[in-house]
Amino acid sequence: MGDSVSAVPELPEVEAYRGRAMAAVGRPVAEVSVPDPWYVKQGATPATLVAVLSGSRLVGARRIGKLLLVGTERGPVVGIRFGMTGTLVVDGDSGVGPLLYGPRRDDPNWDRLALRFEDGGSLVVRDPRRLGGITVDPDTSHLGPDALSITRRQLGAALAGSTVALKARLLDQARIAGIGNLIADELLWRAGVSPLRPAASLSGDELDRVHGERGRTLADLMARGGSHRGDLMGERHPGGRCPKDGAELTKSVVGGRATWWCAVHQG
Repeated sequence: MGDSVSAVPELPEVEAYRGRAMAAVGRPVAEVSVPDPWYVKQGATPATLVAVLSGSRLVGARRIGKLLLVGTERGPVVGIRFGMTGTLVVDGDSGVGPLLYGPRRDDPNWDRLALRFEDGGSLVVRDPRRLGGITVDPDTSHLGPDALSITRRQLGAALAGSTVALKARLLDQARIAGIGNLIADELLWRAGVSPLRPAASLSGDELDRVHGERGRTLADLMARGGSHRGDLMGERHPGGRCPKDGAELTKSVVGGRATWWCAVHQG
């Protein structure tokens, strides 16, 4: 994804991490280090991770929303959440640039899990602010359909019957997994739909637009290099102008998140 600053790990960044994890598949693990027991969540312990990974191999990696799932030769799946500043570094490369809210340097004290492979390479989960976490065999039943593959029917079901603001519903990981703050603003701006609208108020045509722009927006952001690469990003500030019609953008707070949108064309 390049060397420029990236945003917090949203779907495009975690998809890049998944690609990096695939570079570690099949390589025997010679050593496992889990220096931060607090970072291991949901009943797992550092000893659990050592038992699962030491002398084993990784057998695959997949993603649900912002959760990375790494399979192991022994069967258990290691789940990794990255919070605001977490990265997955394989053989010295994370596949993304420095994160927006992270430091511009590396420090071994920020390593939460480190695997050394027999070939001398490594896989490291690095998180300066410790807002992520590592689990073993995580329960994913509470997550909605993945934002990258959600169907129009599934999207309609996620929004149906809800009076909460549309953007807040899109950010609800139990309804749709993987949409973050920047992505939600970008896709609604592209679709021409207000983030303040009740989620269930969309017409069929509006639902079509939101679903279509979801796919196009995610594809664009992954191709451009991250969730911060949207057309709206450079105007997310007081006095910022809509790139479509030149109107001054409105700032609202939706679901506790800063929200930038155009009151002229987002109805």
